Amino acid sequence: MPRCTRVTPLGEFVDRGRGLVFGNRGCLHDAGGELRRPFRGKRWIACRLDVGGRRRELLQPGRYTELFFLDEATAFAAGHRPCRACRRRDYEVFVTLWRELHPGDERGADAVDARLHDERIDPSSRRQRHVTAPFEALPEGAFVVAGGKPFLVLAETLLRWTPEGYAEGLPRPSGGEAEVVTPPSLLRVLAAGWAPEVPLVHPSAVAVA
Repeated sequence: MPRCTRVTPLGEFVDRGRGLVFGNRGCLHDAGGELRRPFRGKRWIACRLDVGGRRRELLQPGRYTELFFLDEATAFAAGHRPCRACRRRDYEVFVTLWRELHPGDERGADAVDARLHDERIDPSSRRQRHVTAPFEALPEGAFVVAGGKPFLVLAETLLRWTPEGYAEGLPRPSGGEAEVVTPPSLLRVLAAGWAPEVPLVHPSAVAVA
């Protein structure tokens, strides 16, 4: 039976789609495999979907909850950063960019995770935090909200996100402010030319762009 372990750019859990990126944010499920909380702790990571052909037994009692993202852009929007264990190269590049973008901050995964948590979660509501930014300033791979739905920024187009892939595109507005989903620090990583080893965008984006 499908489980609600597929994560949307808005941080919601759905039971459709699988995706190209794997990850976790702690143990979110009970002994019966039902999700009981949106996160546990500040370490939200995005991993390789396949690690050496290893097969996972999903939703084991007391273990972390396996989550799935359509692509890296979706994982970024939901507030996840590269895993140090299974994506060592991506993690090292990410940390190098992070230090350049935040020269006065403490170093290390804990400091990165703490800053990201502040950017992605509103502490009063425990819901996803959004910011506003000019449409023209957004890098490819960012996510915005339009009409209550998440859209991927790709060149001069906005592509509507679905659990199975990207749907019809809309022209990116040439002016005005966007409601941005992707946390500010991850926007800056995207703008710096982020090119991960996992897929940044799902292949369906090319078909509809």
